[in-house]
Amino acid sequence: MSGHFDQLETRSADQRAADWAKALPEQILRAQSMAPSLKALMGDVAPETVTDRAALSKLPVLRKSDLMGPQAANPPLGGFATRPAREFAYLFMSPGPIFEPGSTAPNWWRFGRFMHALGIGKGDVVQNCFSYHLTPAGHMFENAAASVGATVIPAGTGQTELQAQAAASIGATAYAGTPDYLMQILEKADALGLTLGITRAAVSGGALFPSLRDGYAARGITCRQCYATADLGMIAYESAALEGMIVDEEVLVEIVRPGTGDPVPEGEVGEVLVTTLNPDYPLVRFATGDLSAVLPGQSPCGRTNMRIKGWMGRADQTTKIKGMFVRPEQVAQLAARHPEVARFRVIALRDGDQDAMIVRAEAANGAADADAIAASLPQVLKLRGTVEIVAPGSLPNDGKVIEDARDYDAAG
Repeated sequence: MSGHFDQLETRSADQRAADWAKALPEQILRAQSMAPSLKALMGDVAPETVTDRAALSKLPVLRKSDLMGPQAANPPLGGFATRPAREFAYLFMSPGPIFEPGSTAPNWWRFGRFMHALGIGKGDVVQNCFSYHLTPAGHMFENAAASVGATVIPAGTGQTELQAQAAASIGATAYAGTPDYLMQILEKADALGLTLGITRAAVSGGALFPSLRDGYAARGITCRQCYATADLGMIAYESAALEGMIVDEEVLVEIVRPGTGDPVPEGEVGEVLVTTLNPDYPLVRFATGDLSAVLPGQSPCGRTNMRIKGWMGRADQTTKIKGMFVRPEQVAQLAARHPEVARFRVIALRDGDQDAMIVRAEAANGAADADAIAASLPQVLKLRGTVEIVAPGSLPNDGKVIEDARDYDAAG
C-alpha cells in the first residue's frame, strides 16, 4: 500500500489554516446549540471569532473531571454530546465513572488514518487484541479496520494459547493491541510450534520500548504506535519516518502550561489539549492530562501536519508537602502574581526528617525579587519555602511545575 489516506494529509500550512478557520466556528456553534454542558462552559463566545489556536486559547479548558458532575445529573452523557445517548451505537464506561459514546459510522474514531500509514488494508486480517468490554479500544480498532477494508478477528484480551492458534489457523497478517502482548502471543506460538504470518502491529495503550520494537523487527514485524484516548479517539500516530507523532487531521492540538490553558512556546513540554471536529461529540479544549511537546518541522514521509514528541508523562503533578496538597493550578496563580518570572518550579525535598520546599523562579538578573515571591507563597501555596532566582532557560524542559525530589528510601 502506498500514498496517503486522503489529501488532507498533504495540505499546505495556508490551506490547513483556511480549512480550520471555517471548521472551528462551525464546531463551536454546534457545541453551543446542541450540547448544553459545553455551552455552559464556553459561555456566549461568538463562534465566528474562534478561527485559530490563538482565539481558541481564550476559551476555558474542559477537564475529564468536569464531565462527571453533569453526567451524574443527566446520565449518561451529561449534555456533552449533540445527540441523545440512545441514538449512539455504543455507550462505554471508563473508571470514574465517565461515559463515552461510540458509533459504527465509517472511521468515526479516525484510526483508519493510522492503519493506512502502517500499510494495513484490503486483504489483511487484523487480530484485534484490545478489550471489547465497557471501554472502547476494541471497537475503535475494529472501526479502523473496516475503514481500510481489512478483516478482523475480534480476539479481545487474554487466552494467549487460543490467540496463537487463532492467528495461525485464520491467517492473521496484522495485530492490534497493547505493545507487549503481541510478544506473548509470538512466544506462545513458538512453544506450540506454530508459524504466524503477522507482519504489522498497530499498538497503543502502553509504552513501546525501543528494545521491544527491535524485537518485533527481528521477527519481520513492523510495529508502530498511536496516541489516543477513550473520549477523543485518535490524536496522533507514527508514520514510516518514525520522527515523533503526526497529529490527526480532524483534531487541533495545543500544548499548554500544566494547570492553565496558556500555550507554551514551540518545543517546550506542556499539557496536551485537544479540540475535535467530531460532530457527535464536539469536545473543545479537552485536557488529556498528558505531557508532550511540538516537534518542529515537517515529517520526511510527506505528511504536513504538526508533529508532537509523543507521550512524555502526566500533567497532574499534585504533590503533598508538609501535609498540604500543592497543585499545578496554584503554581499558575503564583505565576500570575509575578509576571516578571518566566517559569516557576516548586520542589519538594527532605530536610532531615521533615519536608521542605524550594521554589525556583526563572528571571533575568535583577528582574525578580526573591523576598516578594517568598511573601506570596503562604498566600498562594499555603506553605512557606525558600525562593531561588535562576537564570532564564536553566529549568529543565520537562513540563514539570512541581517536582517531588524526596528520597523516601533514605528517609527514616
